[in-house]
Amino acid sequence: MDTMNTIVAKNIRRLREERKLSMEELARLSGVSKSMLAQIERGDGNPTISTLWKLSNGMKVPFDALTVRPKASYEMVKLTDLQPLLEDNGRFRNYSIFPDNENRRFAVYYLELEPGSYLQSEPHLQGTTEFITVFEGILEIKTEDKVFTVAKGESIRFKGDMVHSYQNTGSEITVLHMILYNP
Repeated sequence: MDTMNTIVAKNIRRLREERKLSMEELARLSGVSKSMLAQIERGDGNPTISTLWKLSNGMKVPFDALTVRPKASYEMVKLTDLQPLLEDNGRFRNYSIFPDNENRRFAVYYLELEPGSYLQSEPHLQGTTEFITVFEGILEIKTEDKVFTVAKGESIRFKGDMVHSYQNTGSEITVLHMILYNP
């Protein structure tokens, strides 16, 4: 199985070429430097979630179009086989379990947040809705000037097409599943 960096590299290059964008054009549209983009496309870079959001927004594709794996008639996913996307110095780990294949219109993620870890997310594509269920720990979500605390066994749905943030405000690891619906 390819590493996440290799999958991301192939997808970014394919999507960029399908859109007939040069590296310079994608760098301008996304705000990611051409040198960083070249490094990512070679599979040498280790892009953060924030960088991938900038690239997906620059190409106007769902975030998961960057992490989608080749299709099969079935797929068994083992967390131990996945390379997480890291943020907040590795304290925020996002595993892309079932990325959006641009036809399903949804993606499934497994996330682990160390105590105190934090991520501010850029707005997703217009109309995107997030569905989160917390299985361990506690999660604080800020969106639309509102703050929500979601604890073990609780779920939340909110509009993901605006700036929002996630933070583990507890003293234990927070484990959650996230589904992104892209209309």
